[in-house]
Amino acid sequence: MPDMTLTTSAVSEVDVDLLILPVLTGAAEGADPVVLGVESLSAAAAAVGVTGARGEQQLIPGGSEVRARAIALVGLGASDLASVELEDIRHAVGGAARTAAGRPDVAVVLPGGTALQLAAAAEGAALGAYAVTAHRTTGAKPAVERIQLVLSKGQDKKAAAASIERARILADTVNITRDLVNTPPNLLYPAEFARRAQELATGRALSVTVLDEKQLQAGGYGGIVGVGQGSARPPRLVTVDYTPKKARGHVALVGKGITFDTGGISLKPPAGMDEMTSDMTGAATVLAAVIGAARMKLPIRVTALLALAENMPGGGAQRPGDVVTMRNGRTVEVLNTDAEGRLVMADALVDAAALEPDLLLDVATLTGAATVALGKRVAAVMGHDEPRAEVVAAAEATGEPFWPMPLPQDLEKEIKGRIADLKNVGERWGGALTAGLFLREFVGDTPWAHLDIAGPAFSTSAHGYLPAGGTGMSVRTLLEIIEKRAA
Repeated sequence: MPDMTLTTSAVSEVDVDLLILPVLTGAAEGADPVVLGVESLSAAAAAVGVTGARGEQQLIPGGSEVRARAIALVGLGASDLASVELEDIRHAVGGAARTAAGRPDVAVVLPGGTALQLAAAAEGAALGAYAVTAHRTTGAKPAVERIQLVLSKGQDKKAAAASIERARILADTVNITRDLVNTPPNLLYPAEFARRAQELATGRALSVTVLDEKQLQAGGYGGIVGVGQGSARPPRLVTVDYTPKKARGHVALVGKGITFDTGGISLKPPAGMDEMTSDMTGAATVLAAVIGAARMKLPIRVTALLALAENMPGGGAQRPGDVVTMRNGRTVEVLNTDAEGRLVMADALVDAAALEPDLLLDVATLTGAATVALGKRVAAVMGHDEPRAEVVAAAEATGEPFWPMPLPQDLEKEIKGRIADLKNVGERWGGALTAGLFLREFVGDTPWAHLDIAGPAFSTSAHGYLPAGGTGMSVRTLLEIIEKRAA
């Protein structure tokens, strides 16, 4: 994570490797774009084809107007700053920061921006500067080391300083998820994931409990044990708890942690299977969220449960047709071993609901059906009406796209078992919804929402402040919900 600071120096005097300047479209048709911070560059920007369009980026060399060695012109897609969406600022600044590898010193300018817009710029820069270098021995460009937010006359220094601190915590928290997702599955298996959770919790006001395979078997966690029994690396259930004094309520989080998913006996096709290293994103997300709540010292209890297993087709693997007994005593016919996420989640949801939290949220890369329905950048949310609406509102505030989806009563029959209480798959149609209906069977009356992030959790290409690989999408939404409830 780069060091982030404020400066009140004139834009022309900021001595950095890269200066990020936002660009507005011309106020009238045919008018030159407006380069905020160094308006004398507007004509030169127009000459190289810059229009200020949303998502536009153009790199030009520094000149006599500034001391910066290079300038990134980033389009905001509007002719006046007041009408620019916060998410457009995040993506514009973050996209430039993401491509700034090899330029250690970066500065961001947003003259005339409100406190919220400055916060969005800081957040975008911090999120965009992330880079994966842990597994490279050669060829990696040096990451961004320092980011300065350049304040203009009239902008509140105290509010900007708070924005930078918040941006730093948010980016650090999101990057916990990104780092875990980007760790190869031979290096991140259930026991190692549990160890890293303990390591990340060290020094913070967090308690960690880990159940190993023997404890899971003895405790009746049939879903987690069944999924993990085909692997030589056994499953774990990790609970990370943050309980501050005078806590205002309690939020419980459950995350799917399939450290690699072959599909088990219902083997996946080889194409794209390498991306199944990201099938533990839900667990990484809820771990990051509880750590973020502790770092922010929020006055609310947060408990995260990480359901960890590796879904392999080994000699001991569960078979299609097996029946498993879940943590709450319900029985499930396993008709497809590639519908394993809901099995491990269900066991953890039972434990989470038993804590009687005010709100229970689960996060999972659960179904390809959600991606078919909503694409690669939008996540699905379903569940009880009020929690679902709360997720949507928080997502809108953070710029993380979630779409509310129903749990239709007429699909309930799809998960009724033939010889057991339930089955783990229904028909192909509405697969994301039947998965949600299955999970609902394990939450009781606890206010609950299910976040299916299968599409946006992992990306094969970068976009704005989102890198290729693990994106960390939904961490900020969870923290927004937790912050609002703490307040």
